[in-house]
Amino acid sequence: MKRCYYIFTAGRLRRRENTVFFEPQTLPEAMPDNPQEELLLDNDGSDGESPAFDAKQKRVVPIDDIDSFMIFAEITLNTRFLNFLSQYRIPAHYFNYYGYYAGTFYPRDYLISGYLLMKQTEHARIQSKRMTIAKKLIEGAAYNMRKNLQYYNARNTDLSETLTDVERYSESIPQAANIQELMGIEGNIRKAYYSAFSAILKEKYDFQRRIKNPPDNAVNALISFGNSLVYTACLSEIYRTQLSPLISFLHEPGERRFSLALDLAEIFKPLLADRILFRALNQNMLQHRDFDATLNYCYLKPAGRKIFVREFEEKMTTTIEHRKLKRKVSYRRLIRLECYKLIKHILGEQEYEPFKIWW
Repeated sequence: MKRCYYIFTAGRLRRRENTVFFEPQTLPEAMPDNPQEELLLDNDGSDGESPAFDAKQKRVVPIDDIDSFMIFAEITLNTRFLNFLSQYRIPAHYFNYYGYYAGTFYPRDYLISGYLLMKQTEHARIQSKRMTIAKKLIEGAAYNMRKNLQYYNARNTDLSETLTDVERYSESIPQAANIQELMGIEGNIRKAYYSAFSAILKEKYDFQRRIKNPPDNAVNALISFGNSLVYTACLSEIYRTQLSPLISFLHEPGERRFSLALDLAEIFKPLLADRILFRALNQNMLQHRDFDATLNYCYLKPAGRKIFVREFEEKMTTTIEHRKLKRKVSYRRLIRLECYKLIKHILGEQEYEPFKIWW
């Protein structure tokens, strides 16, 4: 199975034949016996000298082992290396100094279908068809949020009032007349959902409401970071299908963003980002010292990002028994399957039903 590789240390990426070499700028204290087993291409050691590429301490990864790169550090590479990634259809996602998504090197499309592109455009352009898919996306997201609330409500955390609010707002989804009204309903659902976070986290963190740009506290910082990881995971899986990431149904297609990934991320954020957030904070994997808070701004420190990323990647590679397929699939594969369901709906083969947690 191909894997996503996360780079947290400044260095250089280069190729030789069918192999990727990562050369860190500083010497690691200890190298793993098998570098291919370490998904975090990372080095926390420092010898006090000025950074220099060290080919002797390079990580070597076969190209066939790489699904995508997640780059959180300053990386040196050249156009030949980008051509190499494009040749092997490997996207690279870049994050800024604060750990938030900045952009993607998106290789040229290799699964091209003009017919599907026209049908996808048709479903985005015709209001009735677009609303059908958009409502299903919100329906799936709301259901998965309710499942999270039900999980903690059954564990001595009284969330009955929040559950009632989320269910009440969800009942109005079918009556939405346009995208703006539907997004308003989605906003009310999420506002109610986020109001339960303090109770789920046992009041250890002061979280009153969702603030994005910029996050103002530890919980908002984690939500933003986790959502970025889900968004890039969705974008990578869309790339493996014939769908265009530029044509969306819930979010408005716009310049400089892959809006279909935003659509799919709505469904999977409660399952991936939120559940990991609750676990990381409730089990003290992450603590207040892992966040850097300044006036009206808070972000996750690099050490905290590594902890969250390890939990995220472990979740993405975990397998579950799929009820319909009758076989084990990974959480990452669930995103790909969601893309396939959208394709079948767009082509008129099968009505789209969003992913809903069944456990």
